[in-house]
Amino acid sequence: MRIIQLAFTAFLAVMVPVYWTNYTPVNFLWFCDLALLLAFITLWTGNPLPAGMAAIGIVLPQILWNIDFVDRLLTGAHHTVDLTEYMFDPKLSLFLRGLSLFHGWLPFLLLWLIWRLGYDRRAILWQPPLSAVVLVVSFFLITQPGHPAGNLNKVLGPSDTEVITSMPRWVWLLILIILHPLLIQLPSHLLFLKLFRPASPPAPQPLAP
Repeated sequence: MRIIQLAFTAFLAVMVPVYWTNYTPVNFLWFCDLALLLAFITLWTGNPLPAGMAAIGIVLPQILWNIDFVDRLLTGAHHTVDLTEYMFDPKLSLFLRGLSLFHGWLPFLLLWLIWRLGYDRRAILWQPPLSAVVLVVSFFLITQPGHPAGNLNKVLGPSDTEVITSMPRWVWLLILIILHPLLIQLPSHLLFLKLFRPASPPAPQPLAP
């Protein structure tokens, strides 16, 4: 565990300033980047709740990221779900793209953490409101394509190059707020209930004198 703690912290010590400079601090509102912070908290505190929240929020999408990346890598052109085109963009340095490979190992780290510590069932109560707040903040920060952070959490619409025109943006935002819990977080929660033991409840703290 100590080796993983130190390696993860070293990775963040490199990744955070590089992303801050290249993508601006707004980039850390991506759900996958927030999941890194939640994993960091669990690694250093032993609290299983942050890892559980991150897991139900990003494990399924990041598995799709892995499938898409491997598909593009093997075929040279084809994308399964078109999530990783930026990983093959020659305008981005290999070092910058290499840092983004955390999308490949982060879901497995989160699964290992909840396997080791147990799955905290309260994750399904905390992650939906957190994702709603993040989506609303993203909505107001990203109003047009071209921001260094990209189409942050897809708040501009499904396309990374155009703002959605088939409906008002606020309607699209509401759809995202509703679909994230229904299509990603709840199915993940139900799956983890079957796969992992419950996390132990925190030990009661003595009352201060």
